[in-house]
Amino acid sequence: MRPWLIRGLGMALLHTVAAVLLAKAEVFQPTGVSVITAATIAVLVGASALWSALDAWLRRPEAGKTWFIAAIIAGPVSGVLSVAGKAMFVDQTGMSELGPALTGGAAFTALLVLIPAGLGLLVGGRIEAPHKHAAADAQRTSDEPVG
Repeated sequence: MRPWLIRGLGMALLHTVAAVLLAKAEVFQPTGVSVITAATIAVLVGASALWSALDAWLRRPEAGKTWFIAAIIAGPVSGVLSVAGKAMFVDQTGMSELGPALTGGAAFTALLVLIPAGLGLLVGGRIEAPHKHAAADAQRTSDEPVG
């Protein structure tokens, strides 16, 4: 499977679960979800940033392109899945919610994946790759005199 598809679907699933859980929390406590919303967005931003930083740190090829396509996939897929998830688990959300989910909701999700991923790629690319340590250790042991 393509790396951009794995990352896109993974982020879409994570955003869907977050949207459904937030909607469920809002049903039970309509006035007290601001802290929960902020914490949820922080988790979503952190997940995208961490995963992309790992890709950059491991020097995955075309990591920037991968995360750009993943963000484009995550937006609309998350929109459709969140409408379905809210309809099944929260309330009787109907097809009328699909339009806003595929426009504004998808754009928000795509940006919520893309911007932290860009920061993660920047930071992860500046950290020394793990295979460089192994190569340096192997070089050091081969240079030591025997005896």
